[in-house]
Amino acid sequence: MVQVELHKVSAPERRTTARALGQRLAEIFFPDDPLHQFKNQSLARKLVLALQYFFPIFHWGSNYSLRLLRSDAVAGLTIASLAIPQGISYAKLANLPPIIGLYSSFVPPLIYALLGSSRDLAVGPVSIASLVMGSMLREAVAPEQQPILYLQLAFTATFFAGVFQASLGFLRLGFIVDFLSKATLTGFMGGAAVIVSLQQLKGLLGIVHFTTHMGFVDVMASVVRRHSEWQWQTIVMGVAFLAILLGTRQISARNPRLFWVSAAAPLTSVIASTIISYLCRGHGISIIGDLPRGVNPPSMNMLVFSGSYVALAVKTGIMTGILSLTEGIAVGRTFASINNYNVDGNKEMMAIGVMNMAGSCASCYVTTGSFSRSAVNYSAGCRTAVSNIVMASAVLVTLLFLMPLFHYTPNVILSAIIITAVAGLIDVRGAAKLWKVDKLDFCACVAAFLGVLLVSVQVGLSIAVGISLFKILLQVTRPNTVVMGLVPGTQSYRSMAQYREAVRVPPFLVVGVESAIYFANSTYLVERIMRYLREEEERAAKANLCGVRCIVLDMSAVTAIDTSGLDALAEMKRVLDKRGIDLVLANPVGSVTERMYNSVVGETFGSDRIFFSVAEAVAAAPYKAQP
Repeated sequence: MVQVELHKVSAPERRTTARALGQRLAEIFFPDDPLHQFKNQSLARKLVLALQYFFPIFHWGSNYSLRLLRSDAVAGLTIASLAIPQGISYAKLANLPPIIGLYSSFVPPLIYALLGSSRDLAVGPVSIASLVMGSMLREAVAPEQQPILYLQLAFTATFFAGVFQASLGFLRLGFIVDFLSKATLTGFMGGAAVIVSLQQLKGLLGIVHFTTHMGFVDVMASVVRRHSEWQWQTIVMGVAFLAILLGTRQISARNPRLFWVSAAAPLTSVIASTIISYLCRGHGISIIGDLPRGVNPPSMNMLVFSGSYVALAVKTGIMTGILSLTEGIAVGRTFASINNYNVDGNKEMMAIGVMNMAGSCASCYVTTGSFSRSAVNYSAGCRTAVSNIVMASAVLVTLLFLMPLFHYTPNVILSAIIITAVAGLIDVRGAAKLWKVDKLDFCACVAAFLGVLLVSVQVGLSIAVGISLFKILLQVTRPNTVVMGLVPGTQSYRSMAQYREAVRVPPFLVVGVESAIYFANSTYLVERIMRYLREEEERAAKANLCGVRCIVLDMSAVTAIDTSGLDALAEMKRVLDKRGIDLVLANPVGSVTERMYNSVVGETFGSDRIFFSVAEAVAAAPYKAQP
């Protein structure tokens, strides 16, 4: 056997409690070290950097040029053609007056252009947040019977969503949003997209008396029961324009250079359907009607902070705030990676939060970065957030001068636009990939999907969050452990399940722990290691080999350990000592070593039972390995 040189396992440099706590908090809340740019700078320079940090527009604005303006103007006008019909449609989805959707496409983009760090994010109402807000508020207040109260709750929920979002960013608690895993979001988004599409059957079929429930069974039952209200004129128009919208979407997907085809299709469809509706007025086609002309009226006086509905507004705000943050930050990071620049997640949270707080005071409801509009913005060649300013300017012109032109816009075209927009949220390929890679993730995806589809959006979202938390708890309380063997020709020990050429080294049992050791999993780890010991002794007895005389615990993947974990190791050593079996530790990381030497483990094991590597632990044993 190759002679192995032994090394002492050293503990990190001793630190004071205050210093250790400060370093730990800095790693938790400031992993990106946002203040590094202020080091060794003059006071004046620090003030400039602070202004640029909180208002990114001052960072890139100093280098702005006419060439960039041309690109941003084209992109801004392009996304405005998409934002105007989508804004009206999504407001309808949230059970709000259509004009609120346009208001929400005017003020928030201006604020985001000042505070946001993404160049490509196009801000406005989105389908999922609109659906969740509409469904949650409608459970307590009927918008048809109490429109003022419903509007007050929508604005108040938007305010609380902004407070929640900005607080997460300011306190640097963005990791809370990550509790919604990609798998559960895929299922939730897919289920919500199906429910949104089914809800649009009211507009596509021309039904007047439609169910207020969101479940699949209730919606389909209402469609069948109200078959006498179906309007053939509405159906023909709806199916025709839906086919056109879906067709243009496919054209742009197959040829990205023709992005403008799908971007212009919604506004073109609105114009064409409005002309047809005007020519066929009086033939049973439901229209939007009058929309007020003018800019956003102030709505601060409509915010409600007392009464029996405040709890509902807070709950709705938090739910929609989480969903809109998840979508907005994910979209921003996606396009930032494409264009090779960084998006600060905490700054984005503050920007979106302030945007929603200000919007709630200007007759706007929850807004965030939309994937469809951002994709069009990127494809149209946007260079900076000025494209949002151009889009808002186009919406302003519409609010001031063009509102009477929407009087005869049929409701059916809004339903067709919504169905087209949410169709992309049904990610069948993503679900199939989950099945191939991780069956548990796939089950979580299906559970969230069925929860939304068969019960309600709130239940589906609760299932999504619950499954995400359950998965985290499962991984924490039941961490992975492996039996390790020696890879021939090396001094390296690896998992025998992964490396089939690895061999056991009697009388040693080498066990690897691939997780932190906490109070939640310490008992399980002890039980699992003792089970490995029993199985190894049974195997050795059947093969007439010597039994286990030493357990080597490879701790290279143990990133942290608490007092419960330390006590569990000490207790396991005492139990094994009574059976004449040694327990030694190999390759603990710095923070774990420090805690060991400062605890009962250091006293129980001593420095001669903690080794630099598994190979050194095996070589230092008084008995020889028998490969």
